[in-house]
Amino acid sequence: MNRRSLSHLDYNAYLTHKYWMEQAIALAEQAGNRGDVPVGAIITDQLGNLMAAAANSKEQTQDATAHAEILAISQANQKKHNWHLDDCILYVTLEPCPMCAGAIIQARISLLVYGTDDPKTGAIFTVINLPHSSASNHSLKVIAGVEESQCRKQLQDWFTQKRTL
Repeated sequence: MNRRSLSHLDYNAYLTHKYWMEQAIALAEQAGNRGDVPVGAIITDQLGNLMAAAANSKEQTQDATAHAEILAISQANQKKHNWHLDDCILYVTLEPCPMCAGAIIQARISLLVYGTDDPKTGAIFTVINLPHSSASNHSLKVIAGVEESQCRKQLQDWFTQKRTL
């Protein structure tokens, strides 16, 4: 697995990643407003065409698998008529959990771009490193920290508000 820092990106690549992460943040806001943990996900092809957009919907659908990443992967598979998403980029506001990391690996996503680390269930680097484990049959490239402070603040504010209700 190849984790790249933001300092290694050229300016145009950074702006592209920033744009799509801002779209994911807007989706996350919608999820939060519905009572779901505010996480949004976008999938583009490598030419920058939108393939899928989703937000967490566990509470809304009462489905434990309705994470933003899972929903976006399903949409992209349907749009592409193929489960291989090896020419796609996934943008997500929060580091994926083990379930989502597994789905990302299975879908063969070429690049994962995420906003903020998840100190409780992060399965890309923070708690476990599923893509780099012997359980992974796919080399996943990762860029972490795009719009990190905004993604982290969005989650912290949502959880703070939930605790005060």
